Amino acid sequence: MQTRTVLLAVALVLAASGCASTSKVMLGPARPAVAPEQVRVYFSAPPGRYEEIAMLETSSGGFTYGAQNKMDEVIGKLRVAAAELGANGVLFEGSAQGPGGSNVGIGVGGGRFGGSSHLGGGVGVSISPSRTHARGVAVYVFDPPPMGAQPPVE
Repeated sequence: MQTRTVLLAVALVLAASGCASTSKVMLGPARPAVAPEQVRVYFSAPPGRYEEIAMLETSSGGFTYGAQNKMDEVIGKLRVAAAELGANGVLFEGSAQGPGGSNVGIGVGGGRFGGSSHLGGGVGVSISPSRTHARGVAVYVFDPPPMGAQPPVE
């Protein structure tokens, strides 16, 4: 019985992680992969010349709570996806909240069977958070500023 419970839990985790992928639309050739820590996110214009590699879209996980946690998660996913394509930057295009939220449902039912009447009821509660969706363009920036330097705000 415990083996079946463990297998069911693993299957649910794998199914939930499969729903949280990052989509990529290639705009140019990929480069050799880099570490995600080397990918800088540009919220304004990138410095100098750059080459577009791919458009990226992602969303936060179904069990992520808190606006900052959701934003941190989507930024991290964009950086990982860009790093896999050899990009050293992501031009952040924006984010939006998806549908979700808390719901409560109440149901009542009745019936008659074998001369006896039966009545039943139930309550369902959903507390799934809304997802944060984000878009960006993976880019290779020629001559990027040092990682400790702040990019200029335009």
